[in-house]
Parts: sequence; C-alpha cells; structure tokens
Amino acid sequence: MHPQYYVELEKYQKIISRKNEKSRVYNGLYHRYVYPVLTSEHIPLFWKYDLDEKSNPYFMERLGVNAVFNSGAIELDGKYYLVARVEGYDRKSFFAVAESDSPVEGFRFWDYPLELPDTCKEETNVYDMRLTKHEDGYIYGVFCSESKDPNIPDLSAAVAQAGIVRTKDLKHWERLSNLKTLRSPQQRNVVLHPEFVNGKYMFYTRPQDSFIDTGSGGGIGVGFCDHIENPVIDEEIITSRRKYHTITEAKNGAGAVPIKTEKGWIHIAHGVRNTAAGLRYVIYVFATDLNDPSKVIAEPSGYYIAPMGEERVGDVSNVVFTNGAIATEEGNVYIYYASSDTRLHVAETTIDRLLDYTFQTPSDPLRSVDCVKQRSELIRKNLELLKKEEAK
Repeated sequence: MHPQYYVELEKYQKIISRKNEKSRVYNGLYHRYVYPVLTSEHIPLFWKYDLDEKSNPYFMERLGVNAVFNSGAIELDGKYYLVARVEGYDRKSFFAVAESDSPVEGFRFWDYPLELPDTCKEETNVYDMRLTKHEDGYIYGVFCSESKDPNIPDLSAAVAQAGIVRTKDLKHWERLSNLKTLRSPQQRNVVLHPEFVNGKYMFYTRPQDSFIDTGSGGGIGVGFCDHIENPVIDEEIITSRRKYHTITEAKNGAGAVPIKTEKGWIHIAHGVRNTAAGLRYVIYVFATDLNDPSKVIAEPSGYYIAPMGEERVGDVSNVVFTNGAIATEEGNVYIYYASSDTRLHVAETTIDRLLDYTFQTPSDPLRSVDCVKQRSELIRKNLELLKKEEAK
C-alpha cells in the first residue's frame, strides 16, 4: 500500500469520528450544529483512489468527489440514514447511503453507492432524492431525472422530470415510470405525500416552463394519481404561491416530506429570489390542513433558515436547500440542509417549537408600510413589558 494512504486514512477517521456540537448562535427556532454531517471528506478513500501502488504509483485521485449535499433522510429501526447527492469531479451526481446511530454525527457511507435500474436511457444526471415512508408499505425515493433537451441545440438546455424508485430496505430498489404532469412540461423538487388522500397518491410538484425558469408556474403544486407504477397527473393545484418581493419571488419548491402534527402538516420548503449577485435560496415553513393537504392554513413571514457565515461559500454561493428531515417519536426534528451545493448540515428543533413558530409567527403583510406597523406593534408591546419589569 502506498504510504500516503495511511496519511489520508488518518484524516478520514478524524472526520468520521468527530463529535458535533451545537452552535452558540441563538434564535429560539432551532439549534444549528457547528460541523457539517457530510462533506466530500466523508467519502471513503477507496471510492476516489486506486489503492494498487503499481497502477497508481503517485497515489492520485482517479475518481474525485467534488461535493456531498442535498440529502433525503429517514429513520429505520433506531438508525439514521441519509441518501445523499454525491457529485464527482465530472459533474455527474449519484446517490449514496450514509448511516449512523446518531442523527447529528458519525455518518459513514456504505461500501457502494446506489446503482439504480437503468430504465431511462436518455437520462444523464440524477439528484436530490426525497424519501417517503408511505402508508402502502414502501419507501419511495422521488428525485430529479435530467436529460438533454433534444429540441434545443444549446448544450445547457435540459429537461427535468421526477424519477421514482421504491424499496423496503434501502438496498434493493425498483424503478417506476417517471411522473407525468400533463399541464407542466418540466418538474423539479417533487415530493410524495406519505398518506393516501381520498384513496389516491398525492404529489407536491413544482410546475415550470423550462429547466431553470418557472415561467407561468405559480408555486408549489399538488396533484393526484390513481396508480404509482405509472403515475399521471392531469391537474395541479397551487398551494404555497410565489409572491412579489418575498423570499419566493423567483421560485419555490417542496423540500422535506411534510411532517404530520395535531394541528396540520408542517412543510419545510425552499424559496428563491433574484439578487445582483445571483439567486439566493432560503428555507421557509408553512402548514396545510390535516384533511386537505392542498389547503394552506399558516404561513409565517420570511425565511426559517438562511445561509450564514461559511455556509454562504461554495460551488453555488448563498444557498441553503433541504430535501430531508426526520421527526422522531420523542418529538425531536432534525432538518438536513445543504449549503452552497457543497456540504450537508443539520439543525435540530422539536415538533412543539415548529408548531409554535408556524402558527404564532405573523404572516408577511407584503408591503413595507405594513411591515413597519407590524414591527412597531411588537416593539410597543415589549417596551410596555420592560417598563413593568423595571417598576418591580
């Protein structure tokens, strides 16, 4: 074995065994953890290097890994699993399972990445899998299936569809037909609802006119289909709408699988606005009705998580994005979010805190003059309380 292997192995072991700790930054909404839970440094050495000294005398990376991010998340039998998007130096993404006994540290990749059935021959790239434990007994993975647009000669012109796989153990996967939405030419950020609704499978969609721009797409959609093996949605109902001069002005999309609570379904989604420095992605929260998950019943104002500090730096700067969260039986919630398309972090909160935030935080009044009034009311209330406290 090349001597450099042992040097790199020691670095890898330190990363894998590193204890995580809660950040000292406080907002009452959640606790960020200091260290990312997955990075390119978490990739096993035998994924990147040819360990045979004869064929790799300089111990070079033969198949490098650029980034690890945008992970689906699930808890099974007391263990935590992340199905991460791994991007090679070649720009192609693939999926890999990382496992841990802890939700915040110690994640190790399985020996091999996922090899999904190759049933879509025009497909070039796959990424951003959401994992849904459905009441039909399967675990579904819904992901973006990207292909070259054959109708446009521009090499950056692509077509995005929602690919679907299912499993019961995260090891053996069945590929189903891609989701078809008859009124939307492209789809990204599609999430499968975990329960039947009126006997049908329900998807959260993001209708868009092209690969990048949503165009006429009004926000996060909802669609229903009778069969999952060959799913077809003929109509999409818009739930969380895009709005002018808000965090969702450019586009928004479903994130983690919605969390069922006594007050409604909690959605942890992403919103995008345009800036002089490019698109800015943040994470926001809203709630829908328990019996009618297409009906929004609470919309807290502004973002829930935005990129902070070093999170703002990476391949695609000023971005946070989630497609995975785990709600435990004990009431804890772990939100796995990527920063700048480079690394994966975790934030910890509880169901109670999420409910308080979602239903007690005021909604966006949409105009500066009304936002000032809203904030002044809070200030006035607090100053009165402070005066009472000082008078004691």
